[in-house]
Amino acid sequence: MADKLAEIASETKLYPKEAVEKTKNSKNALLIGLPREVAFQEKRVVLTPEAVALLVNNGQRVMVESNAGKYSKFSDKDYSDAGAKVVYSAKEAFDAEVVLKVEPPKEDEIAFMRPGACLISALQLGKQNADFIHALNRKKITAVAFENLEDKVGGMPVVRAMSEIAGSTVMLVAAEYLSSVNDGKGLILGGITGVPPTQVVIIGAGTVAEYAARTALGLGATIKIFDNHIYKLRRIKQLLGQQVYTSTIDNYTLGQALKEADVVIGALRAEKGKTKIVVSEEMVAAMMPGSIIIDVSIDQGGCIETSEMTTHEEPTFNKYDIIHYCVPNIASRVSRTASVALSNIFTPILLQMADLGGAEEMIFNYKWFMKGVYTYRGSLTNAHLGRKFLMTHKELQLLLAARY
Repeated sequence: MADKLAEIASETKLYPKEAVEKTKNSKNALLIGLPREVAFQEKRVVLTPEAVALLVNNGQRVMVESNAGKYSKFSDKDYSDAGAKVVYSAKEAFDAEVVLKVEPPKEDEIAFMRPGACLISALQLGKQNADFIHALNRKKITAVAFENLEDKVGGMPVVRAMSEIAGSTVMLVAAEYLSSVNDGKGLILGGITGVPPTQVVIIGAGTVAEYAARTALGLGATIKIFDNHIYKLRRIKQLLGQQVYTSTIDNYTLGQALKEADVVIGALRAEKGKTKIVVSEEMVAAMMPGSIIIDVSIDQGGCIETSEMTTHEEPTFNKYDIIHYCVPNIASRVSRTASVALSNIFTPILLQMADLGGAEEMIFNYKWFMKGVYTYRGSLTNAHLGRKFLMTHKELQLLLAARY
């Protein structure tokens, strides 16, 4: 019997056996935390499971809070299969060297973070107060505002990506609310043979306006674009590749265009922290009943006097028989697309950070990354925040120089 068992054992040595796949070891491995978003209406997540798999295969460790990707249709199993450790409390997810969030953390969440960690999230200046900055500084957090990050050619990749999404999405929203199903004017967004095309007015000539205009033109609508910067109007005409109506903003010309408009898109960028009101209540009252206003700049105050912030659950209200859609977080309406866009931006940044040995080396080596930093090792480093909150700030470059 013993001889028979020995023979079987000898034969099994020849059988192929399963082996654990080796991942690339990194002496500078980062521990990355991905907490679940708890802010109202926020459905995005910064890293997709595919991005997590790439990071893990390059030697990084990723912790994902359970249900972090739920609203973008990424399951805990997707993240687990990608190599992430799924944790079941915010405290565990925040206990990382680098924490990635969409919305800025609340003060009780900052308390979970380890001293000296790096936070990468939106800053959302309009919603912040001095207590938020003090909470970060008490923990000596290096905080990076992703809306201030630049790329190597001076562009703002996160702002650009979210603006592209918002611009493309607003025209689909407009099409919904023009239809009879939503008690709109009963119009198709665009036009068909023998029927005059829909009239769309776009206020602003930035990225949101560019993508809204592309979508509107593709559907066959007639568009008019208004902005007070001639170079932006010239640029958008070149980008669209065709002659479109453009004008600087003056009350008479804009007022006349609004009277004929079926859809009005407010897409002005904020200057010095707040958007300027360019459409008065009287102008709105003179518009055709059943028309729709979509104020994309509502998160910075809005550029239309009658605008009031709404939610995804109750997105519209009527004033002067004009439908107003003023949801501040339009990108969350298409959360999976937005999550993939964010992931595409931050995955290479995290890989660069790991290669260099951490967030501090990223700041020291890349000025485009430095542009996003607003707190560093217990000090406020953003002059605009210092003026806003009446706090002292220190120049980041001087702090970095002092470390040697």
